[in-house]
Amino acid sequence: MNKKRILLKIGSNTLTKETNQISRGKIEDIGRQIEALKDEYEFIIVSSGAIAAAKQFVKLEHHGEELNVKQALASIGQPHLMRIFQENFRELGLFTSQCLLSYSDFENTDAKANIKNTINVLVANNFIPIINENDTVATDEIQFGDNDKLAALTAALLKVDLLMIATNTYGIYTKESFKNGTPETIPTVLGTQDLSNEISASKSSHGTGGMQSKIEAAAIAQKAGIETWIVNGLKDNFISDAIMDISKHTKIK
Repeated sequence: MNKKRILLKIGSNTLTKETNQISRGKIEDIGRQIEALKDEYEFIIVSSGAIAAAKQFVKLEHHGEELNVKQALASIGQPHLMRIFQENFRELGLFTSQCLLSYSDFENTDAKANIKNTINVLVANNFIPIINENDTVATDEIQFGDNDKLAALTAALLKVDLLMIATNTYGIYTKESFKNGTPETIPTVLGTQDLSNEISASKSSHGTGGMQSKIEAAAIAQKAGIETWIVNGLKDNFISDAIMDISKHTKIK
């Protein structure tokens, strides 16, 4: 049976459950859902959280650029993040692998082919690729996108069936309802053209993207013929509930 392929993008705010440390419970929740859905779906994960993971263990002294410190924190935190994924997923019988990518990889024909071939081999052998930006050599996502754009480019390259972006809201709210303090989710929208009028420029506590970068990611996915769902990753069972259409989330077709 051909399984549907989902690229799941998890932001720092989801992984920390809006606290100051990575939530093992949230990673277990994600793993449990993947295990339950594995007969019908195969998953590729793009995960932020390396900097948040490092901040649990170290406080760097620095006299240089803030960006350099964040790169150093990402370098320290990435192995910790992968260890937490590996430990929690392994208890559920799931196997993980690490893939570090940068934007220059998507501009190089050979690199793109290598990414695609490697990830296809991993998935075919029941390994879940966990992708992050290679923060020691690239800074785009640290500064701008919290891995939203990286997720969209990867989704397009791999021709996945669905890009699911987990964030800390029930999808995209109408601007008017958000102003009034009674947020209403936009359930389905064709394309991204009108969505920019509905969002604010605010960003989450740990993430760097905000909703604008998610809409830009959805536009990249749409060009590749891929639907994007923006779901509330803070809730338990958010993947399963979105698939069963029993949660509020935004589908960008």
